[in-house]
Amino acid sequence: MITLITGGSRGLGKNMALKLAERGHDIILTYNSKKDEAESVVTEIEKLGRQAAALQLDVSKSGTFSVFADSVKKVLSEVFGAERFDNLVNNAGIGINAPFEETTEEQFDLLVDIHLKAPFFLTQKLLPLINDGGRVMNISSGLARFCMPGYSAYGALKGGVEVLTRYMAAELGKRGISVVVLAPGAIETDFGGGMVRDNKHVNDHIASITALGRVGLPDDIGGAVAALLSADARWINGMRIEASGGMIL
Repeated sequence: MITLITGGSRGLGKNMALKLAERGHDIILTYNSKKDEAESVVTEIEKLGRQAAALQLDVSKSGTFSVFADSVKKVLSEVFGAERFDNLVNNAGIGINAPFEETTEEQFDLLVDIHLKAPFFLTQKLLPLINDGGRVMNISSGLARFCMPGYSAYGALKGGVEVLTRYMAAELGKRGISVVVLAPGAIETDFGGGMVRDNKHVNDHIASITALGRVGLPDDIGGAVAALLSADARWINGMRIEASGGMIL
């Protein structure tokens, strides 16, 4: 089983990669600029007895996706002795916190490129390399269901990803490829400058509006990804699954 994770060198992507490796997946992960971090994750995966490789990819530049697909094809052959892979996790992303009135077109366009255009066209370019019967997982956010000031563009685009997931599931089913979307709630990572992790007031507030009484941890999401990409979850298709501990129910 080979899984490709975009943005797999840090944060939730790193945790996903390690959790999947623990469950027997070989991993291709992408990084944008921090090659050392990516290679460190590769080393951790290899220590778990699995194969891994890291490839550079800026998901905001869709014009590079064809070349990236060629790189994936090459690394599949040279590192994994394979022609195709099994699972694609469209995880790479950034957070921009800006009030609706102050969000610029430049900020909006960047978020579109990363959070909506990339899952659409990267998946399209990689489809010839995904095994029939494989899986695609898109990453959304709890912010597509509930609202927090400063995330109007981000939340709206994640809503778009959720609709896209249903269309992908409907159209890729003829190849036996199932598609799901996972929506994390607030998680303690460096995402958005580490606000949830490092700001006690924010952390305490989120815990107070979460049914399970705490903020999410990376392991909560990595574990959910591993579960949803297991054979036991194959009949889940076209669905949105939120992993937020019951935030703002």
